[in-house]
Amino acid sequence: MSLTKQSELHRRRDGRNKMVALCLVAFMALLVALSLTKLRTSGATEGFDHVVRPALEGVSE
Repeated sequence: MSLTKQSELHRRRDGRNKMVALCLVAFMALLVALSLTKLRTSGATEGFDHVVRPALEGVSE
């Protein structure tokens, strides 16, 4: 029995594995694109760091 010969089951499994890998790469590309778009459109952001922020001084509630 040859070690290089693949059965039909192995060929089908290989095809499904390639499709799953392609779907994962497409999903990761979508997440990167959405993240970059959100970062570009949000502008300058200030995090919650427990200090007085000049942008919020003088704002009454």
